[in-house]
Amino acid sequence: MKSIISLFAAIAAIGLIGVQSASTAQQTSVVHIASFAFQPANLTINAGDTVTFVNDDQVAHTATATDKSFDSGNLDQNAKFSHRFDTAGTFNYICSYHPMMKGTITVKAAQ
Repeated sequence: MKSIISLFAAIAAIGLIGVQSASTAQQTSVVHIASFAFQPANLTINAGDTVTFVNDDQVAHTATATDKSFDSGNLDQNAKFSHRFDTAGTFNYICSYHPMMKGTITVKAAQ
């Protein structure tokens, strides 16, 4: 009887571990740069997630945080830049070549 209870306890513990790791899985989101705009312009992610910026335009762009926390540098057509967001907060960014291009990434605290 003790071994059956131990077996069920072990199965339950494994199940809980699986649920916990699934909720903390890191994700990658994509922001496309097209028609002189960031798409989506507003994105919400979790702390620890990565955002990849992809330049789909024929001209160069950047993805540059207004607080300088990240900067893609020059992104020619089809170029990509990825940044992992480990800190919760709101991160506004622009294209340094075309400052009318604006976006916001909201990072929620890890749960």
